[in-house]
Amino acid sequence: MSATATQLLTAEEFLLLPENGMRRALVRGEVEETMPPGGRHGNVALKLGGRIQAWVEAGAGGCAGVESGFILARNPDIVRGPDVFYVRAERIPTEGIPEAFWTIAPDLAVEIVSPSETAEDVRAKVREYLDAGTQLVWEVYPRTREVVAYAADGSARAFGPADTLQAPELLPGFACRVSEIFA
Repeated sequence: MSATATQLLTAEEFLLLPENGMRRALVRGEVEETMPPGGRHGNVALKLGGRIQAWVEAGAGGCAGVESGFILARNPDIVRGPDVFYVRAERIPTEGIPEAFWTIAPDLAVEIVSPSETAEDVRAKVREYLDAGTQLVWEVYPRTREVVAYAADGSARAFGPADTLQAPELLPGFACRVSEIFA
């Protein structure tokens, strides 16, 4: 009996796949599909992303966005689309914001945890971002109204509803009360 080898995709091949209504990621060359997120997920992403965007427009610079693909590794390729992201101005490519996938890791990646995700799934995403050079990953838990921050140095911190979400080294001057993103 012989095993059939799985054909691994590159980020470029992944980009060319036809749209099918599912959320997709490329993980070590293999396509992972998940259901589109629910309403609460989208609302939380909009609220947090909007606050980061307002901070950018108030003078911080850089690029904030949602669900854009980032190539986190090559051979085999990993492409993830964080729910919300931030890239510092000095790291934006000279040609500007890419039409296709970003070829750098985001400085901040935000993953809003869906009810269908396992702890193992979420931790794998965090590791992939940090291994690729992301400075800070925020795991957002709508059910418990908490945010867990993972830094590149290996430290982690939990923020509850009464706490103020901030990251002075990466996002100087940004502050958002955790309860506001769940209101």
